[in-house]
Amino acid sequence: MSSKPSTPGGKTNSNTLLLRRQLQELTKNPVQGFSAGLVDDDNMFEWEILIIGPADTLYEGGFLKARLSFPPEFPLLPPKLKFSTPMWHPNVYADGVLCISILHAPGEDQYGFEEAGERWLPVHTVESILMSVISLLSSDRPNTDSPANVDAAKEVRTDFATYKKKVRQLVRRSAEEAFD
Repeated sequence: MSSKPSTPGGKTNSNTLLLRRQLQELTKNPVQGFSAGLVDDDNMFEWEILIIGPADTLYEGGFLKARLSFPPEFPLLPPKLKFSTPMWHPNVYADGVLCISILHAPGEDQYGFEEAGERWLPVHTVESILMSVISLLSSDRPNTDSPANVDAAKEVRTDFATYKKKVRQLVRRSAEEAFD
């Protein structure tokens, strides 16, 4: 790693120091269920994430790759998480972007689905974000109230057996690709 934390523009600031501390903490004290590292040692704002499918869930045995992209305004604004592993889940858009309350900008939800306290708060860390993602994937029945993927949500409601089969196929493929 480079000795100076930097933004995409190259300047040192408190945002990169905060991200560096979080990365160092995760490196020193890994959390079961995921790993995190930088995409490029010179950019603290782009992280590679590997989520290991939680036991006793549809995602068990999966190796789900994602990218966590932090805005320059972090921690005042949340990062974005985008899966590079294909996902079939009501809370994941077709392009892989995760839609979860903790990653929504702070404040009131204009549509009334979320309370302000469920949304992004500057006290959240990479660990709390990824624990929320693992919790989301561990749910027996995904929330279909305000879906990012309407087709997956409809399938959860009307044909859960087919939904489960699709998820298990993607998980199996992710495990095979992890060992290629």
